[in-house]
Amino acid sequence: MSEDQVPRREEHPGDVVAQAEESPSAREQAAGQRPPSRSSQFAREILSGSWLVTVLAIVIALALSAILIAAADTRVQEAASYFFTRPGDLLSAAWDAIASAYNALFRGAIFDYRAETFTRAIRPLTETLVFSVPLVFTGLGIAVAFRAGMFNIGGQGQIILGAVAGGWVGFALDLPIVLHIILAVIAAMLGGAIYGGIAGVLKARTGANEVIVTIMLNNIAVYFIGWLLTQPAFQQGGSALPRSPYVRDTSLYGLILGEGFRLHFGFIVMIAVTALVWWLVERSTFGFELRAVGANIDAARNSGVSVNKVMILAMLIAGALSGLGGSAQVLGTEQLLTSGVAATYGFDAITVALLGRSRPWGTLAAGLLFGALKAGGFLMQSTTDTPIDIILVVQSIIVLLIAAPPLVRAIFRLPAPDRPRRRSALVAKEAAA
Repeated sequence: MSEDQVPRREEHPGDVVAQAEESPSAREQAAGQRPPSRSSQFAREILSGSWLVTVLAIVIALALSAILIAAADTRVQEAASYFFTRPGDLLSAAWDAIASAYNALFRGAIFDYRAETFTRAIRPLTETLVFSVPLVFTGLGIAVAFRAGMFNIGGQGQIILGAVAGGWVGFALDLPIVLHIILAVIAAMLGGAIYGGIAGVLKARTGANEVIVTIMLNNIAVYFIGWLLTQPAFQQGGSALPRSPYVRDTSLYGLILGEGFRLHFGFIVMIAVTALVWWLVERSTFGFELRAVGANIDAARNSGVSVNKVMILAMLIAGALSGLGGSAQVLGTEQLLTSGVAATYGFDAITVALLGRSRPWGTLAAGLLFGALKAGGFLMQSTTDTPIDIILVVQSIIVLLIAAPPLVRAIFRLPAPDRPRRRSALVAKEAAA
């Protein structure tokens, strides 16, 4: 039987992603395909982590933070000076410091059971949701880029440009209430999309490193909004501070629970957008191409996927989502433009996307967790001796451990994923078919 007469198994389109996610085979290496970039390989390693590793990383971060909380407490330091005389005092002081700190964190983020009224008791939960909105929006944008194999560090700049565009529409135009908020949100999305698209075009057309490009774009955005707030059209009359006029009431996200709470309808939009991103990435044709490019760019190109188009669209979508984060700030929480309108949400969202393993619903859950850390950190600092920097330590340790799954597995003696065995079973199954 000649070679042309040998029956060949037809490949299903979904096999492209499955094959690309495996380690390069000998056939691919013999074909001279170039290895994936470091950013693409790093994103793939993050996506391959299990939920158990993610949960254990959070547990380790809280445990290490507890040690730092105890070490920073003055009572613990005093008890440590006579530890060999009365060791129980040190243990008691350390327990009291840790328990009071985490108790304050819970009261400031979830439910303040010491509040006099139910309204004040649930206010911490609403603050958690408020802080989570820009985190989730921007985290989704970074996650979409991750799935395409690109490490988007430009969330901060994209938030700023989205806030500038949405804020200008909010205070400069006088429109009916429904039309005004819709146009302001669309303007914020366009501002972020254009800014993210710059990095996408440079990556696709010239091969520029998206990490360096987006970092530089962040710096440009910071200086741009600083200059913009010195211009008469963006200055608030009668204020010596660099701030814009307040956006009009017709352009604001409405309050969900009314006066006394800051939770706005941007939270509802966030949930709807999360569902939309999930469908786009996991169920649509573009999502298949996106995942194929992120898994193996050469396999995707050989399968007929337009890699340049996917890269550009991925960064446009990422920028638009980050721009929505800017709209949540300027049209919901802050209601005006300042040089710090983006705070540190663009950088915190990188952690959110990593913790959520670049999955839309995982990013939503991670954003709620980090929103709780932000909301509870203020009460923890004001009622205990715990510095607010402990929250940053928790976030940093989580990132470190999420980026190093083998370290978490080694700490808890978890078995490594048995990829060779699964791959051999797949090869044997295909040979039998």
